[in-house]
Amino acid sequence: MPQGLEGKSADKQKPQSAAPRLDPAIAHARNAEQTRKRQELILQRERVLSERTASPHRRTALTNALADIEEKLAELGWTIHM
Repeated sequence: MPQGLEGKSADKQKPQSAAPRLDPAIAHARNAEQTRKRQELILQRERVLSERTASPHRRTALTNALADIEEKLAELGWTIHM
């Protein structure tokens, strides 16, 4: 056998799929958990947006909280719909 050919036949025996398949129940549970987190963050965002204050310190805290919530939402794939 020419040099290097024995490696090719061994490669053909390996399964082509490198990524393992997820159990549908696990995938559904993960999707449900992501949906729950997204809904929770959306409610928090709405609450922050609805708050009114004359205090500049409180307004800064609300602005920071809103930025944090929107960052977490972006990690979950959420975008602002206008």
